Amino acid sequence: MSRPQDYPDLIPIFPLPGALLLPRARLPLHIFEPRYLAMIEDCMKTPHRLIGMVQPRDVPGTEPRPLHAIGCAGRLTAFSETEDGRYLITLTGKSRFRVREEVPGFAPYRRCSVDWSSFTQDCGQEETDPGLKRTAFFALLKRFFGKHKLSTDWDSLSEAEDELLINSLSMLCPFEPDDKQALLEAPSLQTRRETLVMLMEFSLRGGGTDEVLQ
Repeated sequence: MSRPQDYPDLIPIFPLPGALLLPRARLPLHIFEPRYLAMIEDCMKTPHRLIGMVQPRDVPGTEPRPLHAIGCAGRLTAFSETEDGRYLITLTGKSRFRVREEVPGFAPYRRCSVDWSSFTQDCGQEETDPGLKRTAFFALLKRFFGKHKLSTDWDSLSEAEDELLINSLSMLCPFEPDDKQALLEAPSLQTRRETLVMLMEFSLRGGGTDEVLQ
């Protein structure tokens, strides 16, 4: 099992708004911009094959956009190339990190010095959520999916372990980038589930009633 001390201090950064990667989850990406094609090619030459996914902050008039302090690194675990030169890749989440500073250089993509020490639990065992009440959670989830006209394989979802269920929904549900950042920064799986519930309830209320899932 990889440990944070095995990870490099300098990693390439992919600042993609709304894209959330979590430890042990998988994120498929479609790469077509020349700077990120170069990033993938350089990444594949390294032993760790890590890319940091970080949400850019929305600061008008600032370019490049500043980055949130916390991101998640994924290992490039699947790669294919289309006939017209685009890359289809999958990142498997390894660990969150805190951005120390952005490092200038000659690469066309952004790179950051990062600190892994606050997230040692990301390299441990899969998390569980003893407080998850699945009947109530799925009732809320079906209402949320219905409102947003989303479809899923409900049988597979209901059989998923706690971490896969909560993290997959956190990554896939159509929340705003700042909401995705809150899900990323949740200190535990239970806290992430509570944040996810709050976001779904807020969407369903439309700012109205005070209905809360207990």
